[in-house]
Amino acid sequence: MDLGLTGAPALVAAASKGIGRAVAEGLAREGARVALFARTEADVRRAAEELRAATGAEVLPLAGDVARAGDVARIVAEAAARLGGLRILVTNAGGPPLGPFDAMDDAGWHGAFELNLLSVVRLIRAALPHMRAGGGGRIVNIQSTSVKQPIDGLILSNAIRTGVVGLAKTLATELGKDRITVNTVCPGRIGTERLMSLLRQRAADRGVTVEQARAAEETLIPLGRLGTPEEVAAMVVFLCSEPARYVTGATVQVDGGLVRSLL
Repeated sequence: MDLGLTGAPALVAAASKGIGRAVAEGLAREGARVALFARTEADVRRAAEELRAATGAEVLPLAGDVARAGDVARIVAEAAARLGGLRILVTNAGGPPLGPFDAMDDAGWHGAFELNLLSVVRLIRAALPHMRAGGGGRIVNIQSTSVKQPIDGLILSNAIRTGVVGLAKTLATELGKDRITVNTVCPGRIGTERLMSLLRQRAADRGVTVEQARAAEETLIPLGRLGTPEEVAAMVVFLCSEPARYVTGATVQVDGGLVRSLL
């Protein structure tokens, strides 16, 4: 299938590792011109060099913090200027701190709001003029299955990320006239450092090994294993494509069947 992504200018957030990097690589392999950004300049430059070598695509590294308004505005403007526009935006960020409700003070709540909700608002706000000028675009927000089924020990994620789904559903209606689609992808138990951090904490809490904690998680997944960043990226790349032009306002989990929700 031709995904119609050749030459498409794309910006992927939190793309130096994990799911963000896999998405950037997936887009690059389809011929997109990809700007990727992350907080640590050395990491994002290294990722860009490796992706260029692996795909032969144009890959632009940009350093900045998705939780800082000034960085977001600067990065979107620079990506659009250097790529000649912006057709694809993939919002992404690390997860907020782990822990139960009683462990979270106001600073924790404000930090999660900035990182996981307001960053999406700012990225989309900055990208929209470029997408409208180009005649349309694709916005994909990478979130978590916590928006459909709360995850124990992740009160901040459970509460804050659901706001992104409400934002996306609303924008899907508002931006349809501009030929801009807005969708949300929800990874389940994916083998990233974020998940391993959660498994280490659960192992310590339960007095078991990390391997035992991982095995316990895998028994909850109908497909019987953790997912990979590349499997999440495949869904994101499709939603960014031309064949997905009639998909908007969707909230899609990539979770091996973990979530039992009907919607």
